[in-house]
Amino acid sequence: MTIVVLAKQVPDPEALVEVRAGGTELQIEQKFATNLFDEYAIEEALRIKEKHGGKVTIITLGGPKATELLRTALAMGADDVLLLEDPAFLEGDGYATALTLSKAVATQGADLVLCGRQAIDDDRGEVGPMVAEFLGLPHVGAVMKLDIGDGAARAERAVEGGREVVEVTLPAVITAAKGLNEPRVPQVMGVMKAMRAQIPRTSPADLGLAPSDIGKAGSKLKIERYFTREKRAAVKFIEGTPDEQAAEAIRILADVERVV
Repeated sequence: MTIVVLAKQVPDPEALVEVRAGGTELQIEQKFATNLFDEYAIEEALRIKEKHGGKVTIITLGGPKATELLRTALAMGADDVLLLEDPAFLEGDGYATALTLSKAVATQGADLVLCGRQAIDDDRGEVGPMVAEFLGLPHVGAVMKLDIGDGAARAERAVEGGREVVEVTLPAVITAAKGLNEPRVPQVMGVMKAMRAQIPRTSPADLGLAPSDIGKAGSKLKIERYFTREKRAAVKFIEGTPDEQAAEAIRILADVERVV
């Protein structure tokens, strides 16, 4: 079985993010991590390979730093990796990104495509379904349990008020949700091997894509402006006896906040 995992490197949850002057761009501290939901997808692919045999290939779109994600995946047990690295690929919206990834997947002859349900940086959850649409494959999203067998996938996902079980024929695109598994920690030997590995790269021309179709040029979505979150007012402690504190609290609610 040939399994392809689409993974994304995102800013570390603790990285400092600021809106640049003008509000059209972000300044992001150079601290990155593998997208949490994509870690579940990588782990599930490895478990399927261990059970059914086959090959796991990890594909990511990004700059040179994205090799860190790919080396981690190799250390975990992935067989192959592919980096889509070109300035023309960057700054694309979900549509442009999904188009690019779908072209890369099409070169792999995948029986199963896995990715996270969403990226924790933009939280749109759109790339996986769009990849399925570009490839003309069935898609099941936010999967919490997955069984593969006899050319089909049986997926369980949470829905309002319960669980839903969906069965699709392969090849298919599955997006992973929290609870699907617990990602493994790479072993030392795997890390050492991954550090020596050559990371294959591909360009738009290799995928038959024109620069006008991808990245910022091929995007359907345009971000006009970013806004910073309003800062909360400083906490104010009310002093005095309990009766005085209660009276002052009522005064603030009535005269200042005007909620009573």
